[in-house]
Amino acid sequence: MNPQLLREEVQEYLQKHESTPLEKFIFKGSPFTDISIQELAQQLDGRRRIKTKLPLWYDTKEILFPPKLNLEQTSSVLTAQYKASLAQGDRLLDMTGGFGIDSYYFAQVIKHVTHVEMNEELSAFAKANFQTLNALNIEAVTGDSIQYLQNHSHHFDTIYIDPARRDAHKGKVFKLADCVPNVPEHLGILASKSHRIVVKTSPLLDITIGLSELCNVSQIHIVAVKNEVKELVWVLNPTKKDTAECIAVNLNGATNPKTIFNLQEALQSDAQYSLPQTYLYEPHSALMKSGAFNWISWHFDIYKLHQHTHLYTSTHLVDFPGRRFIIDNILPFDKKLKNALSLEKANITTRNFKLPVSDIRKRLSIKEGGNVYLFFTINLTKKQIVLVCRKL
Repeated sequence: MNPQLLREEVQEYLQKHESTPLEKFIFKGSPFTDISIQELAQQLDGRRRIKTKLPLWYDTKEILFPPKLNLEQTSSVLTAQYKASLAQGDRLLDMTGGFGIDSYYFAQVIKHVTHVEMNEELSAFAKANFQTLNALNIEAVTGDSIQYLQNHSHHFDTIYIDPARRDAHKGKVFKLADCVPNVPEHLGILASKSHRIVVKTSPLLDITIGLSELCNVSQIHIVAVKNEVKELVWVLNPTKKDTAECIAVNLNGATNPKTIFNLQEALQSDAQYSLPQTYLYEPHSALMKSGAFNWISWHFDIYKLHQHTHLYTSTHLVDFPGRRFIIDNILPFDKKLKNALSLEKANITTRNFKLPVSDIRKRLSIKEGGNVYLFFTINLTKKQIVLVCRKL
């Protein structure tokens, strides 16, 4: 990290070129003898990348940005604040600190946060930004976090770890044993240093695989942002209950609906089935990721359309964590469908259906948009149907 980037004239130069195309900016070269154009371009590009993802960093002067890969891997404000709500006690260790977003938000609720990052340059960026943001209760340490635990006698109230999900060839991995550090391999030392361990994993990790790799899982948080699952957060506690609790949350900045259930209870639940009734329900993505499809039917007292069709129906409207629709019509999927619909625009969703949305649009000459929602699926009698709906 080049500390000369913090000079006032350098910051003013970057601000002046806020909207300059990056290629044009690079072509101009650097006007500073002690700063390369590559360093300047990295700052300009980084600032643009975090504008909506990290507004505090964007709005704060003298923030320094690492390479784009590090920015792509960092948490958003919404997910970082959510994870901060899971921290407990006075001392927290962030074992894979990275750019420091999670550490910053942990520091808003924890008295002392230790940020450990093995990448020397990335650690320097984070440390400088902590000072700029006046986050004085964060201690930045450069080094291997497992070695840090082995070499120090500190006991932490909470340990947080977000293992790197890329192998030696920079390919993506998803199983915890393939990540760095290897969390399953080091569970012993982690448990000896804290009674509360919080692990972030890829949203693509299968929950059953995660449970097989980890011990003493008390909670699994499935975190979505605006209906897109961003991460799984596992809370490990030696004094856990017999079975883990699952929390599916959809963060949208205004209301953050949570659905909480016991995994064992979900496994033992039975679904009830029906042909389409008056209302249609589509679970939000975090609840879908949980796989608790039978429990949804049992808990909300609504009916599944088919064993493999994760859409639900009822005659009376119920409060539901997802999208709700009123069914205006039910049509068979046949050659007469185009004339029966007579639509130029519609929002199309497929569930347990043989054709992709792109093929359906082409076949029916329907563009995206409008106020009509079409669900292509199969019903309880295995007939292909189209549900013509309005969103509630």
